Amino acid sequence: MESRGQLGASHTYELMDARRHRRFKLAVQIRVYPRDCPLVRGDTVDISESGISGMLREEIPLGEVVRLEFTLPFGDVEVLAMVRQRSAFRYGFQFVEASSAQDIIGRTCRQLAVEQPEPAFKES
Repeated sequence: MESRGQLGASHTYELMDARRHRRFKLAVQIRVYPRDCPLVRGDTVDISESGISGMLREEIPLGEVVRLEFTLPFGDVEVLAMVRQRSAFRYGFQFVEASSAQDIIGRTCRQLAVEQPEPAFKES
């Protein structure tokens, strides 16, 4: 019983962890390399330190780990990510590796935080 409770707590932490970073609007081209499928091209919608979303013209299965390539103001990024969400043509990817790309992503998010300040209040 105890191990199941620990698993549940870990799972809850992962869900909370997925939303801990603020998202910033970002419109750049993205290349997605799914397993056993040809290259899928699209455009990003937003980015955070833990993931990115984009509009794609091809279907990619939820849960699949893919290689993403895109260019940010501080450099080119190549990173592995898991397909976490899909709504019509919009996909949400969660970064799944700690790599040198995380430095470029983090620096870009810090710059976007300056350029896209949070509103003083949020409407309910």
